[in-house]
Amino acid sequence: MNFEFKYFSELSLEELYEILQLRAEIFVVEQDCIYNDLDGLDKNAVHQFLREDGKIVAYSRLLKPGTRFSEYSIGRVIVKKSERGKGIGCRMMKDAMSFILNNWNATKIKISAQKYLQNFYESLGFIIVTEEYLEDGIPHYGMIYQKKNRKNS
Repeated sequence: MNFEFKYFSELSLEELYEILQLRAEIFVVEQDCIYNDLDGLDKNAVHQFLREDGKIVAYSRLLKPGTRFSEYSIGRVIVKKSERGKGIGCRMMKDAMSFILNNWNATKIKISAQKYLQNFYESLGFIIVTEEYLEDGIPHYGMIYQKKNRKNS
């Protein structure tokens, strides 16, 4: 399971199309949520994705501080319905977190997590830092991952 990480300018037109198609399939159609996915942040993001049989089946978007939040962040986290239950989401998040912590020297990562995924994100070390709120009509929590200090290791 090898995830690719690409800046916007490195994406091919085909990759960009597949990413936007998958995001629409999950966030708009499956979750029955009408919202503007094209929020202007893609150009400043690192796009993480996984291919199976040549097709993109999992995706997330990594952002630096000052884009969506004042912290580094991971968003638009999705796994194609047919690929769920295989550990792809967990591996994707761990790889995304590692990319941010190691390549951008971050100490904190913020996410806007759908409420039903609270336990999943807590299992990765994220903690809730906000009250529940609605984002595009779906209950969410703001969650933070704080890098552990390895001084005593």
